[in-house]
Order: sequence, then C-alpha cells, then structure tokens
Amino acid sequence: MAKEQKNKKEIAVTVKDLHITYRGLKKTSIRASWKHFGDKVELFHALKGVSFEIEEGKILGIIGKNGSGKSTMLRAIAGIFSPDKGTIDLHGRSISLLSIGVGFNKKLTGRENIYLSGMLLGFSEEEIAKKEKEIIDFADIGDFIKKPVKTYSSGMYSKLAFAITAILETDIMLIDEVLSVGDVKFKEKSYNKMKELISDDTRTVIIVSHSLGTIKELCDEVLWLNDGVVKMIGKPEDVIPKYEEFMKQ
Repeated sequence: MAKEQKNKKEIAVTVKDLHITYRGLKKTSIRASWKHFGDKVELFHALKGVSFEIEEGKILGIIGKNGSGKSTMLRAIAGIFSPDKGTIDLHGRSISLLSIGVGFNKKLTGRENIYLSGMLLGFSEEEIAKKEKEIIDFADIGDFIKKPVKTYSSGMYSKLAFAITAILETDIMLIDEVLSVGDVKFKEKSYNKMKELISDDTRTVIIVSHSLGTIKELCDEVLWLNDGVVKMIGKPEDVIPKYEEFMKQ
C-alpha cells in the first residue's frame, strides 16, 4: 500500500464547477440603446459547470467546435478571467499562458517585453537576464527585438511569445493554438521544442488545438467541450473518434 501511494502522481490542476458568463450589448441602434440600455444586455454562458483534474506531468488536450469555451477555459486557468462560480486550484504551481495576442505591451520593445512577461510569470530580473540571449536567439527576429511590438507581424509576435514561454519554464504550460502560427521552419522548431519540454514528467501541459493530429501525438488525455460543458474526457483514442463522428453530423 505504501509503495502504491508513493507512485501515485500528485494533482497539478483542479477545476471544480466552473461557470463563466460574458455580458455584451445586443445589436441595435445607438438611439435605441440609450433609451433601453438595461434591456439590451445579452448574456453568453461560455462555461457551465465544468469540472476536471489533471495529474502532475500529464498533457491534456482540449477540443471542441468554435465557441465551445476552449480559450475561455485556458484564460480562466491562467488567472486572466475570474469565474462567476466555481474554483480553480493550481496547488501552488507556477503557470504560463502561450497565446497569440495575450501578454505583451505593444508600445514596448521585444526585449522590454521579455522582462515584462518574465516578471509577470514570477521570475526575477536576474533570472530573466540569464535567459535573455537564449530567448532572443530562439525567437530569431533580428533587429526587431529592439523595436516596439506594435510593428511586428503575427509571425514575429508568435515567435517571441513562444520563445519566452518555452525558455522561461514554468510548472504548468497552457498553449492556445500557437503551434499553428509562423513560418514552416519555426513551426518545426517550436514543435520539437514543445515535445522536449513536455517530456519532463513533472511539467503539466494543457493544449487547445483544432489539429487532432497534434492532440493525438502529444496528449495523454483529451477533454471535449461542447457549448460550455464537458461532453467527454478520456484517452485520445477513445475521445477523438467520437468527436470526429459528432462533427460530421
């Protein structure tokens, strides 16, 4: 019994009864909005009571059609969105979110954003300085590292975002479709780097992707979200065929 307990993995992420609702204005005229502002608020329930756990060192893929709550889930786990109801417990672990369009101050240079992002992830300035050259070399965006991020193409943005998250390693990594962005050479480099990172059996990874091939190859488990609820969770070979069948309907 003692040996069984010793070999049992710790839980890295616990999500319990998670609810997140967006509030927005219904499409209407400006004049009508002023007259009946309170009546024009539209609620969208992005997540409706989602619960699951991930063991330390596991790789979880999240799949689902557009609007199913996948990216909302990642941002909630990252602490960007606050739940309306429910809890998220990271059990004291550090976490990073790799997602295009999240985390950079576009007025700052690429180099300045390395330090800003690193400090937001909980690293000291000294720790970031030790990794700075490695991040810049991996991103491979040349002199643009000295220019404001607002001048970057989406490819350069994704390269720098990936480099920061990949080199400044955290206990939990959240990846939102970023492996599908960038030129062919960088896709291959980032994919190989990701495989290297997740081979560490203490690092927990959550990947959101429409690429079922990526999910099949990299993930231990798959969470299928549909309209904000858990449709199915289990091994890739069990969940993906059901999902593919569902999407053909």
